[in-house]
Amino acid sequence: MFPLLGASILLIVILALYFSFKSRGKHADEESESSLISASLFAISSFDGKLLYSEIISATNNFDSSCCIGKGGYGNVYRVELSSGDIVAVKKVHPLRADEVRAAKEFQNEVMACIEIRHRNIIKFYGFCWSAEQSFLVYKYLEKGSLATNLSNEEEGKELDWEKRVNIIKGVANALSYLHNDCSPPIVHRDLSSNNVLLDAEFEAHVSDFGTAKLLNPDSSNWTNLAGTYGYVAPELAYTMKVSEKCDVYSFGVLTMEVIMGAHPGDLISTLPSSSLEMRLLVKDVLDQRPLPPSTDVQDKLESVMEIACMCLAENPHSRPTMYAISQLLAS
Repeated sequence: MFPLLGASILLIVILALYFSFKSRGKHADEESESSLISASLFAISSFDGKLLYSEIISATNNFDSSCCIGKGGYGNVYRVELSSGDIVAVKKVHPLRADEVRAAKEFQNEVMACIEIRHRNIIKFYGFCWSAEQSFLVYKYLEKGSLATNLSNEEEGKELDWEKRVNIIKGVANALSYLHNDCSPPIVHRDLSSNNVLLDAEFEAHVSDFGTAKLLNPDSSNWTNLAGTYGYVAPELAYTMKVSEKCDVYSFGVLTMEVIMGAHPGDLISTLPSSSLEMRLLVKDVLDQRPLPPSTDVQDKLESVMEIACMCLAENPHSRPTMYAISQLLAS
């Protein structure tokens, strides 16, 4: 799968950026950081990868379930405290057995996508290990965990006030706009959900999990297998396997409603209002009741955000706005 990785040899390529970055100080600019990660990911001899591998195995007690902080269809996530005192998140990929080709492809997708991506609202990638025994990816650890966890917890739901929620929506929009417009070729995430949006200590959103991401090739038909989380997948994928940026736009619409309501919108998606009056009434009815009620100004913002969400959920993908247009609307 990887041209530089021999199938029979354990090759470890992890955390070179992390330790180089720490030694240079916390205020290094993103451009230098991006250059370093591109150069170091395949520079196997530039650091003691085997030592770091052993430390991660030891810190997780060989990936014991007691160290697991999240589970998914593609892999489990572990919180790892290194001997330096630094904390990272390690996603261990499920063993390659029944569907080895697909699992390896997802691993390759995530690595290749993360190498190219540098954005403040996308999870920071430190490196990876690919071996017959263990395969995992290493990311920056984000204290608040997933958006889904925060929304499902009563106390954390209260702490997510309306300003934080609007900023989370803006952050996700900016991340998707970057993937669709500033990456070449464009990248479609294909699995945006509240489980795949992580929050840092300041409740800033970071899009994660690029295992099913698709790079859009202008010279290809971009046909693909169905991917994504039930309840977030664009309806057109039920009858066509052609992926486009508008699939992410639909998922963003679902996610936006979920942030406002505090739970997945479910069947409400099929009965969205068409007039401004109906929209105002809907927002009043569906607002999550855990945070303090919004001020008049914030209420107006929430109505605008809900209108954007409704546009994203248009059944015809051509009627949905672009993520760039959405990010501009949210910024204004």
